[in-house]
Amino acid sequence: MATPNGTLRAVRMGLLMSQDEFARALRRAGEREGSPNDASKRLVQRWESGTTAGPRPVYARALEAVTGLPIESLGFPAPALVRISEDGHGGHDLQDSPVGTPAGSGSPTPQTSPRINYTGVWLSMYEYVSSGRGNQVFPGKHHVVLLQHGNRLTGRSLPHGSLNPDSPLTLDLQADGSTVTGTWTEQTASEGYYRGARYFGAVQMLVEPTGRRMAGKWVGFGKEFDVNTGPWELRLMDTATTRAVLDSYNRPPE
Repeated sequence: MATPNGTLRAVRMGLLMSQDEFARALRRAGEREGSPNDASKRLVQRWESGTTAGPRPVYARALEAVTGLPIESLGFPAPALVRISEDGHGGHDLQDSPVGTPAGSGSPTPQTSPRINYTGVWLSMYEYVSSGRGNQVFPGKHHVVLLQHGNRLTGRSLPHGSLNPDSPLTLDLQADGSTVTGTWTEQTASEGYYRGARYFGAVQMLVEPTGRRMAGKWVGFGKEFDVNTGPWELRLMDTATTRAVLDSYNRPPE
């Protein structure tokens, strides 16, 4: 009897997506990454029911891009994900199997990724002015999982990793040398001060030589639809993205 993948279902629901919307997001992610896929509502249903135990690599990459989480934290069995790759001709190859001799790597692949690997758990911190509360300055903090795909960085806060409960943060960034530029989106809590409003904008940060800290500014609109700016900083907390590490940071930042 198949074991349902409750983890994937919880992540999808946390993204406020139906199964059909989730499938569309996977297709869009594949197009952006140059690896088109034919994800469908039925496929998402098979994953969540456990009928299909593990996604093919093209879907795994899209799942990481959409959710901002490593594939091993989405409830799929890891062994089935590591060894299988598409051969480009409609078939599939097994990679680095302990049985037999691994195939040669062939011609070197051009290096297009940044020198620094940004994948890991980061502490995201920003400040903003609340015009409706006497122009007081408030902090926003999230524990965010960043995943790197070439020069692109995708991030999403852990389910319970927000200073303000139920206010998930999503980042879509591009690394170019020591500069990281992109967009941010925060869905505020329906029971909080902003009553479920969705805020979004741009962010640009400079990366320190160690690669463990980024600092810069955000741009976004306010409650009165004016354009605001403020400081934004990311600090690397852990380069690992194992389930144990994610669980340890699945809490509000101090």
